[in-house]
Amino acid sequence: MPLSDNIEDIFAEYSPRLLGYIRSKVSCREDAEDIMQDVFYQLARASGDETSEIERISAWLFRVARNTVLNFWRKKREVPLETEDAVCEDIAQTLFCNPADSPDAVFLRKLVWQELDIALSELPPEQCEVFCLTVFDGVPVKDISTATGIPVATLLSRKHYAVKYLRKRFHCLYDALITQD
Repeated sequence: MPLSDNIEDIFAEYSPRLLGYIRSKVSCREDAEDIMQDVFYQLARASGDETSEIERISAWLFRVARNTVLNFWRKKREVPLETEDAVCEDIAQTLFCNPADSPDAVFLRKLVWQELDIALSELPPEQCEVFCLTVFDGVPVKDISTATGIPVATLLSRKHYAVKYLRKRFHCLYDALITQD
């Protein structure tokens, strides 16, 4: 009997253990369910391929699940470092509440705000000021330069050092959050 005829039976038999395995690697239930769905999608694709032979379904499912979880975390850890403005926008978007957010997201956002306040207080005042004006108030660097008489290059340098410091601080926070058991 072809594998494609048994996918529902395979799902019924292996999905509870597979979901348990994935949940041990991924904290969010929705992410775990998405990963499991992807594993069974790959099984359905493989079963439709005439050249594909899966001898030990259990081993195959758990190997695909492991690889899918690894890919999930690789994507999560990728931090776009293209421009400082993109990083600043990402930080700003993370900090502003969406009324539809879950209680967990609201709690996390509150934690990030607290950490940001602490990190900003650790910056030299000049760096903190240019960062806050450009990111939170949306004031262009050129306007700050005109108002203060400080050269644009100096302001950009201050912002660069602020972003670099904040990126390091938030990377440590991110690592601490994702490695909690």
